Amino acid sequence: MTQTFRCLLLALCSLLCPAAAADCPNIVFILADDLGYGDLGCYGHPVAKTPNIDRLAQDGVRFTQHYSNGPECSPTRTAFLTGRYQQRIGGLECALGTGNVGRYDDAIRLAKARDLGLPANRTVIPRALKASGYTCGVFGKWHLGYEPKFNPMEHGWDAFFGYMGGNVHYFNHRETSDLHVLFKGRLPVHREGYMTELITDDSIEFIQQNRNRPFFLYVSHECPHFPFQGPGDGSIVVTAENWMDIDSDTYVAMLQNLDTEVGRLLAAINDAGIADNTVVVFVSDNGGFAGAAHMGGLREAKGTTFEGGIRVPLIIRWPGQIKPGRTCHQTCITFDLTRSFLQLADANVAAERLDGHDIIRHVASGRDDYERNLFWRGKRGDRTWSAVRSGDRKYIRKVEGEERNEWMFNLSKDQTESSSLLPDDYSADLRKLLADWEIDVKSTR
Repeated sequence: MTQTFRCLLLALCSLLCPAAAADCPNIVFILADDLGYGDLGCYGHPVAKTPNIDRLAQDGVRFTQHYSNGPECSPTRTAFLTGRYQQRIGGLECALGTGNVGRYDDAIRLAKARDLGLPANRTVIPRALKASGYTCGVFGKWHLGYEPKFNPMEHGWDAFFGYMGGNVHYFNHRETSDLHVLFKGRLPVHREGYMTELITDDSIEFIQQNRNRPFFLYVSHECPHFPFQGPGDGSIVVTAENWMDIDSDTYVAMLQNLDTEVGRLLAAINDAGIADNTVVVFVSDNGGFAGAAHMGGLREAKGTTFEGGIRVPLIIRWPGQIKPGRTCHQTCITFDLTRSFLQLADANVAAERLDGHDIIRHVASGRDDYERNLFWRGKRGDRTWSAVRSGDRKYIRKVEGEERNEWMFNLSKDQTESSSLLPDDYSADLRKLLADWEIDVKSTR
């Protein structure tokens, strides 16, 4: 393609993009991986210093009751990109195994058919944002299918650098199987450097290239997911045998490096002169890893539907629209951000295609908090964790083989989920809510 033709093409695209997009804010979505509820200074970490993220909270709003859509990563990422409960898609209620392994019956079936992943025609982000005039880039972890048909570029992203799987060595960027999963666009690529910093490098380049047009930037960090390697640990040998070994000092170093990289990203937004017209969102994909993360007093960790597995930090900064220094106690969930971003972009998506609420406008408008129903279900092997929260009441169920356990709590009085209320008059209502929801979200794939 000649330079002249490229310029003509860009000019034509600018004419075809909706004029309203010029008045819409840029959106930067920073997703941490396995970040515990208490893993930031502004959420009470006793050791880790996270001044850049803390400042982001001071300049915006910090949420205390935000949830991930799933207790693991692939489910939450599916919900975010589709704007719907991940159960509607099929096969994505559990993190995809290394090398694209299915980990429960439905996922195993799809993996055998080479169809385990998020179908491109089920996503609303980035397609709807692009139709509204946005340029869209994703950098970092994908984890929504290894097959070429699941590559982010097939979903409509304008730019992608990152890895297809769930976690990689932070320095050689390979999975435990030594599988090469690092891509730029549709092509394998080799890079030198620490993964957290490489993700930031490409994100900053994207900002610089698109500073004069509306953009959506999805910064999908690996940190602080295992393997636990700090930025100075390049010479330490990490193998499949010690891939998940935990060292608390290393974990803190990873958190602090993540904060440094968020600071670099925020500085790039300021340097581009677009901070006042850019919404920045920082959140985690699920609860923290047991034994590594600081859970902020919440019960259990990643992989469960107790609060520690699904309640996560959320920070939103929108200069001139969201008053700084706020704390929000509204109950919300990952795909609320999907609807929020589409609304910010004036994207044309039918309301019935989305399960979430516009949480950003809720905060910006100063509306009163309200009660709502939220649901979770995660499967792995013969184990299924489920939960429903209705108002302050939460019902949890764990089924593993022939064993069944249930709990119920009033989170307004017991957010640490210390004392189950079962048997209780409300339990039948919550069980029915959960059963009706499971029928509603049944997959057809």
